Order: sequence, then C-alpha cells, then structure tokens
Amino acid sequence: MPRTPRIEVFDPSEVCIVHAVQRCVRRAFLAGKDHVSGKDYEHRREWIRRRLEGLAAVFGIDVLAYAILSNHLHLVLRTRPDVIATWSDREVAERWLKLFPGRRLDEYLGLPTENDIDALAKDRERIETIRERLGDVSWLMRCLSEPIARMANREDNCTGRFWEGRFKAQRITDEAGLLACAMYVDLNPVRAAMASTPEESEHTSAYDRIKGSRGGQVSSVAVELQPLTREQASQEIKTLTFAERKKRVSARRRGSARMIRRDAWLSPLTVDKRRDAVVRPSQTGIRASDEGFLSLALPDYLDLLDWTGRQGRKGKRGKIPAKVAPILSRLGIEGSMWCDLVWNFKKYFGGRAGSPKSLKSTAEQQGRRWYRGQAAAQACFVVS
Repeated sequence: MPRTPRIEVFDPSEVCIVHAVQRCVRRAFLAGKDHVSGKDYEHRREWIRRRLEGLAAVFGIDVLAYAILSNHLHLVLRTRPDVIATWSDREVAERWLKLFPGRRLDEYLGLPTENDIDALAKDRERIETIRERLGDVSWLMRCLSEPIARMANREDNCTGRFWEGRFKAQRITDEAGLLACAMYVDLNPVRAAMASTPEESEHTSAYDRIKGSRGGQVSSVAVELQPLTREQASQEIKTLTFAERKKRVSARRRGSARMIRRDAWLSPLTVDKRRDAVVRPSQTGIRASDEGFLSLALPDYLDLLDWTGRQGRKGKRGKIPAKVAPILSRLGIEGSMWCDLVWNFKKYFGGRAGSPKSLKSTAEQQGRRWYRGQAAAQACFVVS
C-alpha cells in the first residue's frame, strides 16, 4: 500500500500536530552501544538534542515532545504559520541565513552578515518561499537529519545512506490522540528497557521537563550574536584562513552562550486558555511560541506518565490514580484501556491518531470513508 502523500498528512499553511519518526538504515547506530563491534555511540544523543534545540530557535514549529533511541528518534511537532506571519521580512532572512550561511563553517547554525540579510530581505519572492519552508515539517526534518548523517558517517569513516529513508509522519487529530502520543514518545526508553522510569530516560522531553522543573539548566545553543557588519566580514575573509574563521565563530558562540532552563526550548506543556487565545510568538528567541498543548498541569502529566510506565513494566493493570482519572474521562478515554492505548500506540493508529469521532470527522474532510485505527481504537474510548 503506497504511503499517504505528505500534503494529506500536514499542510504548512495550517496549524497542525505531527508525530514524526526517523529511523537508521539496517544496523546503523544512531546512539547507544553496539555490542557486536563494541563501539559506544551514546554521545550522538546530545548531537541530536543540541541540533534540535538550535532548529527550534529558527523554525516556526513548536517541539512538543521527543525521544532519541538507539536506532531511531521520535518527534511531536506543531506547525505555526500564524506565528511566522508575525515575522518581518528581515527576521525571516536572518533566520534562514543562520541555517544556510553559505560556506559551511560547522554542522550547527551560522552567523550571517548584515549585508547578506539586507540583500535577501529585499527579494520578496524568495522571502515568501522561505516563509513557507520555515513552517514546513519536512524542511525541519531535513535540516535535522542531513547534518547528523554527515557527522555520523565522518565519525564512522564511511559513506552512503545513514537514514532508512524519509521520515514517517502521523497526523494527531485531537487532544486525546496527542496525550496518548506524547506519553508513547516519552515512555519509549522505558518500553525498550533502556530505563526503568521517565526520570532515568535521558534525552526525552519528559526527562527535560522533570529536570527543568527542579531547576536543571543547560547551555543554550541558540545563536544570540549580532550579525557581522559588512566591514567585519570583509576584514575576516581577507585576513583569516578558513580554519581560523571556524575557530573564531566557535569562540564567539562560547562567549555568547547562556544557561537556560533545561526544557525552555520545548513548548510549554500546559495550555493557558486566557493567554493562548491570541498568537504568542516566543519572547525568549529559543522556541517558536510560548503556547501550551495539553489541558493539564505538568505535575499531573508526570504523575500519569510515571503510573503508566510502571503498569507496563509490571505486566498488570492497577487502578488508575484518582487525581488523573477525570482527565481521561474528559477526553473520552476508557480508563481501563489507557495503558494498552499508550503501550500499543502503533497497533491502534495508522496515519492518524485520535478519538474515533475525530478520526471519522477528519476522514470525511479528506473525502475518505475511514482511517486505519478507527475500529481498533473504539475499544479504548467511551462511546458517546
């Protein structure tokens, strides 16, 4: 059966939430330890987290959840064309030139010159194309995957494909599907027996949120330096070799780095109905917006996540905590089936994830009769 065209999964011109999965080819290791060769690739997790953090500061896309496994990674992303519409042409140009500054100095973000920004900002047709790309999930995944593949191949001293193919994309149609998907992603290391609890699952959004809530910080990789003036750029090109310029850029970044809360680059978890009723571009410059995505507080989310993870490891179903039971009831989720819905997320959902009612409505809008998962997911939801 052919893969659903991407334009049917997500449209850069509308706000939508997408679960993206990128997998390595054959036995290639994204991270972790290869017990056959004895090589340890654990450090690559931080490569990916830092790259993703940098892209979150440039793209008009919110990162809601993520998890980095040994041979694949999961992302839950929300496109924000409404936020991008608030950017000036100059801001669009500056963001784009951080991604593609010309000759590559390293695999992270570049430092454009004032002259470069001014020239690009005046090209209105080009700017409109760039606006679309900065809100496109496919472009974000490209800007994440290509540098990581180059770095991994260089480290392995090999060439050829590192990724299995294009990333897989799944549209999330409502909050019930989003809650289940976010927990499925956050619990992947527990499910894969890489960690016992979410608190031990490093390089996941749950781990970052837990550490962030306790005051944990990381050094921000978002470039805060002012663009070089034409005279500064010209002087450096004339007087410095390429290697010297690369060292100079790295030194500037180290000098401008600041500590941020560990989860500050992720979208806030809790929806603020009063504040989120209007478009709120991020005021920090390290993420697209300051808007939440779930109607529950972070402590409640973490309690439900911890309980769900423990039930899966025990292999039995205990009584759902009274504190979070009303949350599932409000979303129309059958409490006794919640753990099965999360732990067997792929079994229930195909190209779309959500309640049967939401899936049916989305299918009708697309001119289809149904989406895979409507019948299977029915058992996990209360019939209304």
